Amino acid sequence: MIYDFIVVGHGLAGAILAYTLRKKGHQVMVIDEPKPNSASNVAAGLLNPLAGKRFAKSWMADEFIPFADAFYDELERRFQKPLFYHKPIYKIFSSIEEQNNWMAKSAGGGWGDYIQDTYTQSKGEPAVHDENGGIMIGRGGYLQVSEMLFLLAQELQELGLLLPERFEMTHLQLDKEGVRYKHLVAKHLVFCEGYQVIHNPYFKWLPLQPTKGEVLEVKADNFAPECIYNKAVYVVPVGEGRFKIGATYNWRQPDEQVSREGEQELTERFEQITSHTYSVLEHWAGIRPAVRDRRPLVGVHPEHAQLSIFNGMGSKGVMMAPYLADHYAAYLAGQAELLPGVNISRYLSLYYE
Repeated sequence: MIYDFIVVGHGLAGAILAYTLRKKGHQVMVIDEPKPNSASNVAAGLLNPLAGKRFAKSWMADEFIPFADAFYDELERRFQKPLFYHKPIYKIFSSIEEQNNWMAKSAGGGWGDYIQDTYTQSKGEPAVHDENGGIMIGRGGYLQVSEMLFLLAQELQELGLLLPERFEMTHLQLDKEGVRYKHLVAKHLVFCEGYQVIHNPYFKWLPLQPTKGEVLEVKADNFAPECIYNKAVYVVPVGEGRFKIGATYNWRQPDEQVSREGEQELTERFEQITSHTYSVLEHWAGIRPAVRDRRPLVGVHPEHAQLSIFNGMGSKGVMMAPYLADHYAAYLAGQAELLPGVNISRYLSLYYE
């Protein structure tokens, strides 16, 4: 059998792309070595319409968010399980200066339903430290990433479309008709390897920066907020008094080992948000595929048209991946022009160096 696509990697990006290609009628085989501590599996799965300290609307949020909402709704119907939880995000001002910055930024309007409310003093929630107030961000929430990946992988396995092993580059052969990998033959192969692309001889020229992120799960009794908190870290309520706290950003030590320093940073920042007593249940570390310009890396290899990449979503993958997967599938079918903001052609000078 000749597959239309081989997808290497079944993290968030690879899983969504593989599903999208299958939905469009393509024959797809996925190769993935299961790793419980992959960046996708340990992530809090946050979808946040605002970007960082600059109080800027996330890039292409108006396109990405409605598409993501519809995509995760579709998966919930398919698997008859809740996967995406819509929750507002309470971004707590860390200082009066930050409050003033937001007030100046918001004066121009144009925020629509992304901003539900602005507080210039504490909301008055017991044991929550928000003396300078904050903003309540709408259209946010979190995805149960590991559950989604499990369900999609299970479906692939039942259909015989998943090869659960490490991809070995030495077994890849290119020819005019496409690619061969061991016993598999396909017209096209897409790498969705996350940070491992730095070892990929075809795409290691791209400026991807492996960035370690550590996440905690804690249990805090009598603390049941209706929102996600954000003040240096995110506090995501995941049910039964449990919360995911994350994440750290460490590009100096991109390993997958949890650290005492990481736990200390996360617990200190959690305690800056609330004085509720808590206990640490789990501690994970993963490596994000971050990119210099904070835009994904998508596109076909400059010399090998049968190879391409769909990667570099960083911390915005939950929001961006559904739209970009649909867009890239259309591009590969010759039905769309690739978005300049994600196209790897923007880094061609690095390849020709």
